[in-house]
Amino acid sequence: MKLTLKKYKEQLPDWPQKGHHIMAQYDDEKIVVYQSYKRAIGEFAVKNQYFGGGFSLERMTWIKPNFLWMMYRNGWGTKEGQECVLAIHLKLDAFKKYLENSIVSSYIDDLGISREVWQNRVKESSVRLQWDPDHDPFGNKLERRAIQIGLRDEHIHSFAKEDIILIENISDFVKEQYHSVLNDDLDQLVIPEEKPLLFDDEVLNRKLNLK
Repeated sequence: MKLTLKKYKEQLPDWPQKGHHIMAQYDDEKIVVYQSYKRAIGEFAVKNQYFGGGFSLERMTWIKPNFLWMMYRNGWGTKEGQECVLAIHLKLDAFKKYLENSIVSSYIDDLGISREVWQNRVKESSVRLQWDPDHDPFGNKLERRAIQIGLRDEHIHSFAKEDIILIENISDFVKEQYHSVLNDDLDQLVIPEEKPLLFDDEVLNRKLNLK
């Protein structure tokens, strides 16, 4: 695997406890996001290094940069149709472009626009942004908020091929680490090393409510 790994408990002291944060593994060129699929779709993606075959370009696809949020969502790869867990190394510029074009999936007064304007933007937008409670390895809710990004139309087309640097099947790694969770042995749990992502673009940071 090309992922950088680190023990879960060694990372905890450096992680923010509350607020909106894009927790991710990234550098100046790329960021890792996660998705889970049935085996046929995942194996096609890994073999060909792009999404095709049974992958639908007509439906919105959701990407998650936070490993533990993905594990909460797919039950550590045990949920039906989500057995194949993929780590997708994306161009950071592409990820930033998604966020610049995003609109939040739920209306809040802090948006500074009317509900009607928001509804029209949601209909027109190809990128949906959603903040959910982050979760610990056991699936318990945390105060910190985790991001997921929905892509459709032109953005799902670019995501499926041009924006990808590498697609890895990490299903075996996920199964191995799930044993530590099942055994209530978080001292041995190893996950991808993550840290909060902030952009040089302060306008984008404010839009995302990043601190």
